[in-house]
Amino acid sequence: MAAVLERSFIEICGFERETLQRFREVIVNLGLSALPGGLKFPDSAGAFHYEEGGKLLSVTSNRFIQWSTSGDTVQLVEQSLDTNLLNNAVRLRFTHCTVLPGGVSIQETLNNVIILISTNQSVHRLVLPHPTRMYRSELVTELHMQSIFTDVGKLSLQDPSHSATIPSLVGQTGSPSTSAAWLSHRGEAHYALASPVGGIMVVTLPPHDTQGSVSMVELKRSSMMQRLSGWMPTAIRGDQSPADLALSLAVRELEEDSFIFALCQDHRLRMWSLREQACLLEADVLEYMPACKGVKRLLGQGHRLRLAFSSTTGLCLSVYLAVPQRGQFTVLQLITTDNNRYSLEHISTLFTTQETLVDFHLTSTDIWGLWVDDSNTTVVKYINFEHNTAGQWNQVFVQPPPEEEVHIGVDQDPRETYLEVLFSPLRFTASAIVKALQIYRRGSERVTDVSWETLKKEVTVAVESELQSSVTEFEFSQEEYRQLQVEFWSKFYACCLQYQESLSMPLGLTVSHHTGLVCLLKKGLVSFLLPCFAVDHLYLSYDEYLFSEDETLVTEDPEVGRDVLQLVQCLRLVSDAVSGEMAYEMEKALEHLQSPEKAAELVLENMLSNDSDNVIEDIQNKLQDIRNPMAAMMVLLREMDLETDSEVAGEGPIAPGQSLNMRISLSQLYGSSSAVSVICQAVCHMAMTRALFCRDLLILQKLYLRFGDNVFLGGGAQLLQLQQDLIPRTSHLLSSYHLLKHISQNLASSVPMDIIDANLQHLTVLELSDTPALSTNRSVLSPQTVVELFYQTVARKMIISQIYSQQQSNSLLLWTHMVSNVVHLLAQLLWPSNPGFQFPECLMANCQYTQLQEYVRLIGPWCQVNIGSCRFMLGQCYLANGEGQKALQCFQEAATEVEKEEFLMRLTGTEEEEAVSTTRLQYYNKVLRLLEDVGLPELVIQLASLAITEAVSDVSSQAALWTRIFKHHLDLGHNSEAYEALIQNPDSSMQLDCLRQLVVVLCERSQLQDLVQFSYVNLHDEVVSIIESRARGLDLLAHNYYELLYAFHINRHNYRKAGTVMFELGMRLGREVRTRLGLQKQVNCYLAALNCLRLIRPEYAWIVQPASGAVYERPGASPKRNSEGEFSSEPVKRQVDILELKDLEKEYVLSRSRLTLAQHHPPSAAIAGSATAVEMVALLVQSGLFDSALSLCQTFRLSLTPVFEGLAFKCVRLQFGGEETQNEAWSWLADNQLSSVVNTKESSATDEAWRLLASYLDRYPSSNGQHHRCVINKLLSHGAPLPDWLVKSYKAVDAASLLRLYLNFDLLDSAAELVLEYVDALLGRGHQYFGIERPLSATWSSVWLPYTSIDQLLQALAETQTNSSVSDRVRDKLDEYHRLLDQTTRHRLLAP
Repeated sequence: MAAVLERSFIEICGFERETLQRFREVIVNLGLSALPGGLKFPDSAGAFHYEEGGKLLSVTSNRFIQWSTSGDTVQLVEQSLDTNLLNNAVRLRFTHCTVLPGGVSIQETLNNVIILISTNQSVHRLVLPHPTRMYRSELVTELHMQSIFTDVGKLSLQDPSHSATIPSLVGQTGSPSTSAAWLSHRGEAHYALASPVGGIMVVTLPPHDTQGSVSMVELKRSSMMQRLSGWMPTAIRGDQSPADLALSLAVRELEEDSFIFALCQDHRLRMWSLREQACLLEADVLEYMPACKGVKRLLGQGHRLRLAFSSTTGLCLSVYLAVPQRGQFTVLQLITTDNNRYSLEHISTLFTTQETLVDFHLTSTDIWGLWVDDSNTTVVKYINFEHNTAGQWNQVFVQPPPEEEVHIGVDQDPRETYLEVLFSPLRFTASAIVKALQIYRRGSERVTDVSWETLKKEVTVAVESELQSSVTEFEFSQEEYRQLQVEFWSKFYACCLQYQESLSMPLGLTVSHHTGLVCLLKKGLVSFLLPCFAVDHLYLSYDEYLFSEDETLVTEDPEVGRDVLQLVQCLRLVSDAVSGEMAYEMEKALEHLQSPEKAAELVLENMLSNDSDNVIEDIQNKLQDIRNPMAAMMVLLREMDLETDSEVAGEGPIAPGQSLNMRISLSQLYGSSSAVSVICQAVCHMAMTRALFCRDLLILQKLYLRFGDNVFLGGGAQLLQLQQDLIPRTSHLLSSYHLLKHISQNLASSVPMDIIDANLQHLTVLELSDTPALSTNRSVLSPQTVVELFYQTVARKMIISQIYSQQQSNSLLLWTHMVSNVVHLLAQLLWPSNPGFQFPECLMANCQYTQLQEYVRLIGPWCQVNIGSCRFMLGQCYLANGEGQKALQCFQEAATEVEKEEFLMRLTGTEEEEAVSTTRLQYYNKVLRLLEDVGLPELVIQLASLAITEAVSDVSSQAALWTRIFKHHLDLGHNSEAYEALIQNPDSSMQLDCLRQLVVVLCERSQLQDLVQFSYVNLHDEVVSIIESRARGLDLLAHNYYELLYAFHINRHNYRKAGTVMFELGMRLGREVRTRLGLQKQVNCYLAALNCLRLIRPEYAWIVQPASGAVYERPGASPKRNSEGEFSSEPVKRQVDILELKDLEKEYVLSRSRLTLAQHHPPSAAIAGSATAVEMVALLVQSGLFDSALSLCQTFRLSLTPVFEGLAFKCVRLQFGGEETQNEAWSWLADNQLSSVVNTKESSATDEAWRLLASYLDRYPSSNGQHHRCVINKLLSHGAPLPDWLVKSYKAVDAASLLRLYLNFDLLDSAAELVLEYVDALLGRGHQYFGIERPLSATWSSVWLPYTSIDQLLQALAETQTNSSVSDRVRDKLDEYHRLLDQTTRHRLLAP
């Protein structure tokens, strides 16, 4: 329901919170000298409201200009309730001049705003651009706009077009006492100045855009004369009585004439026509004052005059007659007759007893008055001058000054308490604190433009420093120190009170005729008057009003209304009886979440025990006059309860369907910092008032229970209703309003950018908001309360949408209607029992975590709405503060309310994944993502484990949750737990993904022991496939998946597969890693494979070797295409070889020989990697590794000839080489195993090489001396002499082959010698050197000679002239052999 408004108003101070107000100084110096006498006028203030201030679509909506005068200074400030105006404050200083009362007038034309200023020596005109002409586009979208004062510094105010001097009169020492200024319809600026000796002087400036001179007109009773300049001398004017000295002037243009109304000190009202320069009307206002005897003799020094014009009533005048103890307002209407004669018709006479009138304002219906009473307290009232009850003025509840004393509880720190009071948003302006600080520091330092927080620190330092400097003792008790703190802080507080009182001095009152906006203009601030809600009006009303009222707007039933008024009178007595100490105890109980009912009982007990004035008896007597107290209480409770079922408009666009211009205007309505401050402070004052109302009502209800039947006519039934219904409702309302009061005064914190970024990321995860609703016009110097932050960022848009969904968009912006709606709707948005959850959301979006925690704490025990949402928000706060475990607890508690609360449903309703079975599971998924984003894997695991119990029937959700648990266990290094989560996963695909991740991660961490030892139930083949796939797809040297697979098989005693893995690795190393390191690993791989096969039974000691170039079929591999891009239709055919143990041994020896070569000669590694056994033999021989070459030849059953030839060649090179060759030989000789025969003689490398060759020939015998033959052939082919030992050994093996070799190389002499020796051996002389067992004899005749070779030798010798003797010797030896052979043969033939 809409709140009921009363006729009263309440003052809300729009405190500025900047430490220094930024006025631009403009000095106007016309070269004048100060007048003697030093006349001073009281400070004054006023305001100008734009004509279109009540139109929503206007640039000037809710916009006005306020001014204040003091001595030679005029301060001008342009204010707007919709946008923040830049460069909006200017201070004009007129050198040696004093601004006159009524000396400031502002009027607007189509293109300009013109400010007219009158001083005692000069008149001035400022021509400024009109706001509608300052912006190129009609659509003003900026939150900040330039004021009309932006370019005021560019004006030349000394120019004749802007200023004119009033010349002094000869012999006259006085100056004008008051003034009025106006703009004619032709654009001329007129200044009416009250002459100190009577009469009026009108100074006229030509229109600002035309050339012209200043003119003056003097209006007086005796004659009318016009002079261009100067005052008329007294001798020419004739006798002039000072009785017609004008005290107050007012001007109105009617029918192309300007009428000047002058209220003079002879109590007469005169109306002058400027056009005719004649006095058209003169009236004695004392005629309207009853019992005016004696007043005529008094000079009316305090008389005031105001005008008001409306289309319905015409021109009305209000005259205030300042008579001691009986001030009076008289309202008159100007009547025009047919023959242009004028008269005044009396409308109303209103009386007031106030002493000192500061200012008053006349509207078409009301008179607003501003007074200051004897105690210097501001008093504001208003009355309808036509329709009022017995002259009853309506109340305006002004803001009382801050408390003179601050109550400090025993458990409170004095410094913290005083700082909280001083820097509360409601009590002190920054200017008062700054001035007090400067005085307190004895003016040692000037406070510069510092921030609010810095000012707080400076105040603390100043007071604490003063305290420390006054302490003479080094030791004193804690209580003594506390007393010192209170003393010094109270001293500073008193200083602030004085300056706050000075700044709060009222100077004027302004009422907008267009919007009804009423403002009090004070020395240091502006306050706004807001309509008072009916229930607040009852509690705030002054006693004389309260006891005289006989009806109230909170109910239509007159009987109930009277009961309500009686009940409120009782509440007033209760309020007066509650001591400050008990009020503090009640406040503390609410702060500490204690029961309000119990706290009220304690207060009541205290009242009963300290009732020295019989207050309780008075209350009891009044209670007995109430006929139906239950109905009266229910009316009050219903009126104060802000709970509503209707949801405030959401966060969609403002006024959908309206024009863009309209939507932009609505988006700015009441959005300036001034409006924000006023509206939120109005909510705060409402909360403070109603909290006291509920407190006193609760105490009164407890008193009812104590009185029982003594005051209840209905008896027990009503007592039961009171106890079970009304008291709990009152208690709930008290807690709610205490919460509103707390948040309205709780300042928002400034937030570092890194926290804003983190919060933005969290909101993105939760899909709550694309961007946090950061305040766009917050200033470092202007701290905000959290309610102001909420109103600016969220609530204002919602409230304006709500208001304009129920009314026409072209209706006038009536202040009383609009602001009361905005305040009421804002309070409803903040009301904790309403379903909306926008306020906590706003706090979270703006990173106000401390304030949000306090909010949740305060509503926890008694608010049953949005319980889960609050727990969720508290969890967010804990997360932001790094308290993850507490956050998890809160998130779990919130889960039970997911399906009941709008915020949590919205939180879970944005799920974009596949449909999840339950809302609670969606909620858990959101929170899990949030915890993951924050980086709390332990909490993710805990919550996911809990969520699994919710997903009993949802396999896909279970799989996703188990996958989450697996991932975070794995990240944390909990390998066993990660494996368990993998095994529990019901989805085979996800399980396989997790398994793959487990393998990869554990390999990267080198935690292979865990990986190998897991049992992998039903997943063994998958593990092998994954590891094989990784092994075959990655770099061999960077990863060790083959070794892992080997260990995996070994651990499970599958030696054949382990051997296969190692052999495959060895093969790939040979192909891909042709380095020494690769060869070393290859050797080790083959060795490991050999060991594996030797561990199993011989019949199973074999492995399968894929042929070279085979394609490994990896799981998940894409289908292969042919060269034309088509899919291969036929499956890939693989050739398979079976390798037994002996085959592996061959590969091992080959790889070991490759490694030996690479170790001896590293550049050969690249070649050796793919070399066959035959190629390796050649490479080894080339490098001098003859032992390895021989071993390789024997393993692969290759001929040893290349080895012997290679060694023979090296011997030849050594034989003929130099020293360098000898030195090089030692390196490869050292790589071969020489016989360990001790030789005392020093041998050379050549000797060692021949000895190595000899040892090989002995060690590796061959059939028919093949090795000897190839060595000798190699030596002879290089022309090297044959060593004796070689010839000797070969003679014993195959002398015939040796002979043929001699002949092949034309060694005839050696061949002849060999034939001779061989024949002798056959004949028995040295036959043992030729390997002949038995020489030629009668018993053994089986001997032979190589006749072919001998014939060739003889032929060759015969052809050579020089070898005839050798030929003869051979022939002779052969003849000898033949003879003996013949004899032997004969003997054998003859033998029996």
